Amino acid sequence: MRVTVCDVGPRDGLQNEATTLPPETRAELVNRLAAAGLPRVEAVSFVNPARVPAMAGAEEVVEGIARREGLELAGLVLNERGYDRLRATDLDRLSLTFAATDSFSGRNANQTVDEALAGAARILARARDDGLPSTVTISVAFGCPFEGAVPPEKVLGLAEEAIELGAHEVVFADTIGVATPTQVRHVVVEGVKFARPVGVHLHNTRSTGFANAWAALEWGASIFDASVGGVGGCPFAPRATGNIATEDLVYLLHGEGVDTGIDLDALIGAAEWLEGVLGRELPGQVYRAGSFAPVSG
Repeated sequence: MRVTVCDVGPRDGLQNEATTLPPETRAELVNRLAAAGLPRVEAVSFVNPARVPAMAGAEEVVEGIARREGLELAGLVLNERGYDRLRATDLDRLSLTFAATDSFSGRNANQTVDEALAGAARILARARDDGLPSTVTISVAFGCPFEGAVPPEKVLGLAEEAIELGAHEVVFADTIGVATPTQVRHVVVEGVKFARPVGVHLHNTRSTGFANAWAALEWGASIFDASVGGVGGCPFAPRATGNIATEDLVYLLHGEGVDTGIDLDALIGAAEWLEGVLGRELPGQVYRAGSFAPVSG
């Protein structure tokens, strides 16, 4: 079995940090993740730096990345202005996100869900014409900090719309870390029926992130977002904490015989480096505890 692990640390991981890192440091993080064998990295987001100062200078970050064979670099956009900026770079994949609720969409993107879908239709049409692969992520897919629980039927309906609009992949995001394995299993089982790769973007706010990842894997998810060191959060979601740590996820997957193509020791080294850059201990556990070779069965 082979899955795609996408490290979103350079984008989702750093966007909520108190320390704003310069573009050259963010590019170095991408380079270290690439050297560890990450098949995909979400390197930047093309957003208004006045709203998310930590993501300023996306183009400079891209220029500082050393391209490697087998590495796919993605950039996140929220609107057509962001897509214009992405297309002016040599990034490989469009990451497009919209929320499952109007309240979160208003705070995150200053638009309703319907308005976000209309924008997504235009962006995905441009990406199709440009031959650019696309991943649509539905944020607050399991729960919204302002509206509470989100009905899975609503989320699956949005996923189906995204696929009809041309999305190559759909990722369900537990933005505030409220999901449990049964909920994850349901959306993944139904999501794979759309005959597109399905993924999950999990936060470990309530210590259910890795249980949710395993449930997603068992029921057909093939794309897993995670963040080196477990850093992350959302500036528009109160009390949001970090993503599941990439090295913790990879340790779990490797121990269960799942192929990721990632060098875990090198990935741990990247987390250790980031700890030094940020000047604090990170939430991830494996980078502090170290790896361990399981008994082969």
